[in-house]
Amino acid sequence: MPGQHPARSRRSAERKGDLRERAILDTCETLLAHKGYNAMTVGDIAQGAGITRGALYFYFGSKQEVVVALVARTVEHLWERSRTTAEADEPRRAIAEAMQRTVELWNEHGLVMRTAIDQSLTVPEIGELWSHTADLFITAITAVLERAGIQPGTEPDQASAMARALCWMIERTFYHASQESRETLQGASATCEHIWLTSAGLTT
Repeated sequence: MPGQHPARSRRSAERKGDLRERAILDTCETLLAHKGYNAMTVGDIAQGAGITRGALYFYFGSKQEVVVALVARTVEHLWERSRTTAEADEPRRAIAEAMQRTVELWNEHGLVMRTAIDQSLTVPEIGELWSHTADLFITAITAVLERAGIQPGTEPDQASAMARALCWMIERTFYHASQESRETLQGASATCEHIWLTSAGLTT
């Protein structure tokens, strides 16, 4: 029927738009590895994505906006992978699985994660994304500690304060380890897991 064609056209355009946006973000991630944030240009991203600069500006207003979107996509994956495992009833399993999911994402997207950390102090949008992600993890870690018997609260020996310290320790440890090798990252994860278990009183 004639009336169906505009809807099909819109759906086709939406799918094409999604694919182009994904290509832009994938290209940006590749260029971060080969050129770095400062050397990478909008022209580089457009060329790698197979589109013109003008077409890229239809989706993003600047290189910074592309990187913000890439960080947003990556931290969403990070949270989705770790959220359900951190909610597991048994604290030991929750800790082990949350750490393993985090290792997997740092192995796959460590460069984006490091870029997010590096840019979080100078790019407000990235800083907000990273802080929000940290808050989500702190909440999840707090819940695991409380299920392990740590008293709720914000005093130094209570769950919320301990979770905050654990979260930022894990971030910084993974940041450095991910620049070396997968083996180093796995070892760093094992150390962080041990510290988390110790904090929760689960090492005996």
